[in-house]
Amino acid sequence: MTDTERFLHKAMEGGRLTPEEGLDILVHADLLALGAAAGAVRKRLHPENTVTFIIDRNINYTNVCQCRCKFCAFYRDPEDPEAYVIPEEELFAKIEETVSVGGTELLIQGGLHPSLGFEYYLTMLRSIKERFNIHIHSFSPPEIVHMARNSGQTVVEVLSALKDAGLDSLPGGGAEILANRVRKAISPNKITWEEWMEVMHQAHRLGMKTTATMMFGHLETPEERIKHMVRVREAQDLTGGFTAFIPWSFQPRNTKLGGTTATGTDYLRTLATARIMLDNVPNLQASWVTQGAKLAQVALCFGANDFGSTMLEENVVRAAGVTYRVALEEIIRCIRDAGYIPAQRTTDYSIIKTF
Repeated sequence: MTDTERFLHKAMEGGRLTPEEGLDILVHADLLALGAAAGAVRKRLHPENTVTFIIDRNINYTNVCQCRCKFCAFYRDPEDPEAYVIPEEELFAKIEETVSVGGTELLIQGGLHPSLGFEYYLTMLRSIKERFNIHIHSFSPPEIVHMARNSGQTVVEVLSALKDAGLDSLPGGGAEILANRVRKAISPNKITWEEWMEVMHQAHRLGMKTTATMMFGHLETPEERIKHMVRVREAQDLTGGFTAFIPWSFQPRNTKLGGTTATGTDYLRTLATARIMLDNVPNLQASWVTQGAKLAQVALCFGANDFGSTMLEENVVRAAGVTYRVALEEIIRCIRDAGYIPAQRTTDYSIIKTF
């Protein structure tokens, strides 16, 4: 048995892999053997034969952003003719449509607008909660830090006020790669990985659950991918606040960073390695938004137990030229055809109904 095979066997038996062992399987493991090991970990965590999904909407309240990340095709400067801040009536119309089709979650995110005061966010949350019974899973760590800096408050004060106004949980956006070398190269105006993690720590201490993401396939090394996973794992050991990990591949079209899209094989290797390394994060989400339904379906055999969202609206990835759309019926069919039972869930992964 080679070292790589021994590491995979260790993972299948419930052992925790070191960063060095994780790097070895990411780079050297046979793809199908890696997938089988990740599948075994998934089955241990989720012995039931279900794959979950959620009905939600991704609402981008503004595309104005002072970060100007090199990997982003969505942002606009304030004076750009395409710049916008969503009108309240349009926001409510989008939410009304979401609720009408059985949606249970709003993913509200936007650019770091230099002129929006903190009261804008509080008013948005209160107005939504006054009108709709829906979970608000919104504002990534860069947005939280932006609010704190602009308002002269601490991160804890901002999170507490947002929670009181109606914020229920935080998405894991803005993580990219949790290594400052990479962050300085692709998003020099964005928060450090330590600041990203501090927001998550504070949210967890306030009783708010969050997710964690990883955008890979640009300037990072394999070592930095593993470092990212280990940093999420270490934080989870401390707080237990991450409900899911969502890796997705960088989409280069229309961006200043450019480059080529990660291959399907690279995506599956990274996904499977994440399932093995993140032994304390319960859920792993496939990314049909960047990979398409077919590869997301394959991902279910490489450790993923969640098909993500029906995503009634998605703008950021679409701005990079990727326009995969998957209807609810297609998600259900893809899960069934892969040999699993489709189940609609809430944000906290409680099952609403099975199909």
